[in-house]
Order: sequence, then C-alpha cells, then structure tokens
Amino acid sequence: MRIDKYLKVSRLIKRRTVAKDVCVGEKISINGRIVKPSAEVKAGDRVVLEMGNRVIEVQVLATPNSVRANEAQTLYELIRDERKTES
Repeated sequence: MRIDKYLKVSRLIKRRTVAKDVCVGEKISINGRIVKPSAEVKAGDRVVLEMGNRVIEVQVLATPNSVRANEAQTLYELIRDERKTES
C-alpha cells in the first residue's frame, strides 16, 4: 500500500492530500529512509512522521484498504510520540 494512503486509512493523518504534502516535504520516513508519497509500506515497517513540533514513530501491523474509524488504531503499534522542545 502507498504510504500516503496508509497514513489516511490508519487515521495518523486525516486527509490523503495532507499526507502527500507531508511526504513531499520530506517529513516521513520508512525504516530510516525518507520517502515519497508513492513509497510502498508493508507490515513490519517502522514509519516516522515529523509534523510541526511532534514526532510520531509507529510499527505497521496491517495494511488493509479500509477500516472503520474505531478500528484504525489496530493497524499500527505506537513506538514513540514526543514533542520537540525549542532550545
């Protein structure tokens, strides 16, 4: 599954166009590699999102084409969710 679609389906980012823009801005990495919106993501991958002053790292558990909103969190395991502090 494409990373921009996965971010939308998993509800990590609300809209696919926003997910695409974040990827184009080089703020998304899969397994330590900065990726484009078309990059493929699969179960077992580690995804890091840098959005504003927040860094979220998740491990992908599943990549279905769609899920209900209340099941979206079952698609990933949260590894890290931290806020960057200004120095």
